[in-house]
Amino acid sequence: MSTRNENLASMKEGGVVAVLRASSPDALVHVAQAIGRGGVGAVEITMTTPGALGVIEECASRLGGELLLGAGSVLDPETARAAILAGAEYIVTPTLNPDVIPLCRRYDKVVIPGALTPTEILTAWECGADIVKVFPATVVGPRYFKDVKAPLPQVDLMPTGGVNLDNAGEFIRAGACAIAVGSNLVDKAAVAAGEWHVLTDTARDYVDAVRNARQEGGG
Repeated sequence: MSTRNENLASMKEGGVVAVLRASSPDALVHVAQAIGRGGVGAVEITMTTPGALGVIEECASRLGGELLLGAGSVLDPETARAAILAGAEYIVTPTLNPDVIPLCRRYDKVVIPGALTPTEILTAWECGADIVKVFPATVVGPRYFKDVKAPLPQVDLMPTGGVNLDNAGEFIRAGACAIAVGSNLVDKAAVAAGEWHVLTDTARDYVDAVRNARQEGGG
């Protein structure tokens, strides 16, 4: 089993986290495998998914070591622990609950709390966040990342909410260490039709956008 530091390095190197919601493990496994073929190695299953813990457990057993599996929309340490025991290797929260961070440390798991203001971002980092999720990123845009990174260059930031192919590279160039993408990556019509190649192609586009932006000097 990989350590927290190894998983964190893998997530940052890949640069793209897929945020998935699905009503069944079967659908989610197909989606995860499809985007994995496109180069996206980290998948976040939100706790707003019906039966989320069961879905995480099933996907963890079926995907094995293929992908880095995490749990999102986690609000408290109790839910974080349940998700970790179900197989989550990293925990993502929409807001900052400082009690979640030491729980994840106890289990040697990556933790990515959500924050928005500079005060919240620094507080999350000082509490021990591995990455701070800036949410909702659609409200502030890439320029905000550049502004925040100026006085806080040591903080690793990841935008969530509103990230698409048009702005993915901008976020990286503005200083984001990775991006998180949900519905803009996973096309519902393609999933319904079982057109998994569409998801693979889109995933590859996001990976390429991050790579190109890094080569241009950002991230």
